[in-house]
Amino acid sequence: MTYTEQSLDALRLAGDELADATVATLFERGEVGTFNTLMRHVSTAGQPLPEGLPDMAREYLRTTAAPPSWVDWDEMEKARLFFIDNNVHISTALSFASMPACYVVPHVARLLSATHSLKYPSKRMAETGQFTVYLMQPDAFEAGSRFIPAAQKVRLLHASIRYHLRREGRWDTAALGTPICQEDMIGGQMMFSIQVLDALHRLGVHMSVEGAEAYYYAWRVVGAMLGVDQDHVPRDLEAARRFSDLYMVRHMGPSDEGAHLTRQLIDLYEEVVPGTLFDPVVSALIRYLVGDTCADWLQVPRTSWDTVVKAAPALLNVLETIEDRSPLGAWALDRLGHLTTVLELSSLTRGRVMHYAVPEHLKKDYGVTSVASRTRRWTPPAAHPEW
Repeated sequence: MTYTEQSLDALRLAGDELADATVATLFERGEVGTFNTLMRHVSTAGQPLPEGLPDMAREYLRTTAAPPSWVDWDEMEKARLFFIDNNVHISTALSFASMPACYVVPHVARLLSATHSLKYPSKRMAETGQFTVYLMQPDAFEAGSRFIPAAQKVRLLHASIRYHLRREGRWDTAALGTPICQEDMIGGQMMFSIQVLDALHRLGVHMSVEGAEAYYYAWRVVGAMLGVDQDHVPRDLEAARRFSDLYMVRHMGPSDEGAHLTRQLIDLYEEVVPGTLFDPVVSALIRYLVGDTCADWLQVPRTSWDTVVKAAPALLNVLETIEDRSPLGAWALDRLGHLTTVLELSSLTRGRVMHYAVPEHLKKDYGVTSVASRTRRWTPPAAHPEW
């Protein structure tokens, strides 16, 4: 797939026709309050829709109630196992690499700042983490799961943001494109997929080629369920690298909003970490994962920990050696990763515990070969020569 400035300019103006039409109709008919009230009770797939739900919303929920027909379920199971094996590392990459990468795109940072409900980093990070955990459940697409309703609601949330920003004249579409446009949604997929993989690689986490590819594939499925036009989505990691490089070169730069959001993120995690001794680790880790140029744009402070944090790959290498050589050690580290993720999300929600559990029935129950093999280790695709 070839991406040009012209093709990306077209994606910059495109939204999500189905979700946008649903939201517009709900507002035009004054049915938003009814919809929100009733949808509070819809949290699992296959659950009967409540009486009184507006017809347009009912049709939207029916249309989006199933995953894409092209989903490869073996690949999705590989992605789930990859997540279980690397859950704490993925959480770290999402928090300290993916979110700052969003902030380094000025119009995305401006959108986040302009949207009141997205101003609170703890809520934003907790929702991102919970969404990922829902996705990686073994029954994510079956009756009783929470992922599909979450995806349906996030898609409508995006459409609501587009509706409000344009209708209230708070967004310069001519200069900035459509808010949460197709280009930005695909760019978001890159931030939560290939840029997470880049961060894991920089941290020294050992990943198999199969695991990395499966993790990216899972985010393609997510994108499809969030209304991303699959005709324009990179099909593999090589194409994803090309898109990611082009997207970032087109848009990244400094902004007051990006620096403000980053400061919020740093403050948030400094509060999560007990005491003050390790507070500088937060800034140091962001700087290490996004690089000095982006960190300077985001006004990430330099600290005495900037050099120390570079030892993280060596420490992780020791832990992964233990995991490789000891089944008990592997089990203990998986449990530690799970508990760390749970505690982080609990802290982000200020004690309002989010009730979920990473599945304990692993590889043998599904007949899938482990993707945690250290053979055929994944390394990031090279930057596109044109960029």
